[in-house]
Amino acid sequence: MKVLLAILLALLIALQLRLWFGDGSLQELSRLRDEAVHSRSEVLRLTMRNQALAAEVADLKSGLDAIEERARGELGMIDEGETFYQFIREQGSKGRRSNAIEPSPGPDPNQASDATGTTVE
Repeated sequence: MKVLLAILLALLIALQLRLWFGDGSLQELSRLRDEAVHSRSEVLRLTMRNQALAAEVADLKSGLDAIEERARGELGMIDEGETFYQFIREQGSKGRRSNAIEPSPGPDPNQASDATGTTVE
């Protein structure tokens, strides 16, 4: 009888060790749940990014407004008849903040210019 009890006790200890520390243990289950939550949030973030990019592609394909907006924002381009103003902070002024306004004439229709507004000859 003592031998049977010892065998059952050893089996119980082995099963408990596997439950807590082995393959498929509670620790691994918890880690896998955390990974699943992280993966879901990453998929959601990427799905939202893909939707935004798809909307931007549709805007670029559908009309010139989106193209003009990108050209103005990223390349600094201006349209005919517009005046470009650049605000430059004065150097050497301590404590005093002052911005100087320098008007720049619009593009000359007789001369070509590149994306930065520099005259190309």
